[in-house]
Amino acid sequence: MIKLFITDLDGCISHPFVSPDWRALSRIRELSQLSRDDETIPALTICSGRPFPYVEVVGQWLDVDYPMLFESGGGMYDIKTNEITWNPHFDDEAKKAVAEIKKWMEGTLIKNYKGTYPEFAKYTDAGLVNPDSSKIALMHKEVLNHVNGNYPMFEVHVTDVSVNIILKKTNKGGGIRFLCEKLDIDLDEVAYIGDTGGDIPALEIVGKSFAPQNANSGVKEVADVITKETTRGVLEAYEQLIAFNRG
Repeated sequence: MIKLFITDLDGCISHPFVSPDWRALSRIRELSQLSRDDETIPALTICSGRPFPYVEVVGQWLDVDYPMLFESGGGMYDIKTNEITWNPHFDDEAKKAVAEIKKWMEGTLIKNYKGTYPEFAKYTDAGLVNPDSSKIALMHKEVLNHVNGNYPMFEVHVTDVSVNIILKKTNKGGGIRFLCEKLDIDLDEVAYIGDTGGDIPALEIVGKSFAPQNANSGVKEVADVITKETTRGVLEAYEQLIAFNRG
């Protein structure tokens, strides 16, 4: 039995900078609501590298009432109690390192790559966003060299529109473990869908893993099932989980 379905946002719920498929999104929301009275429908929640405000808003759209993970696994937001819990692995040493990395990014990357901005609300990791994937690729190389040479306890993840520097212990795999401990749910009772390299630590530990058609090749190799693209792919995964639970 899969009790909890966790979805990534960018590349899954919608493409970055593109309006989502509202019809599919509405059906996902409806299934999330139905899960409260039907145990064969897994509850829905979110695990995203995005900062808290964005995750909270999308969680409201989807009527999620389970705790949600933001900044990959750095923070957990419980919408029922309006409480944020920070991952205990994010200690003073990590906090100092993130501040140093953000300062380096501002002085070295943001001013040199037009159209780049930091993910302002982030606390436990450092992120850069630019809709130009060619600039992201160039910045990714610089970030890798800097982080690997100076901050071995951090890892770097890239999407088409962002670069993220994350404490290894609070990546999406660590975040889902953090969430499951809070909810007292076994990892094999959880399903996850993701599309980029930052999702792999989560896909590798859950009971059922999915990737949308638009996922990168490395993610598709790890996922159990490949679904349709983005929002429709999330809906397809949700429907497959319900069918699995109902036997």
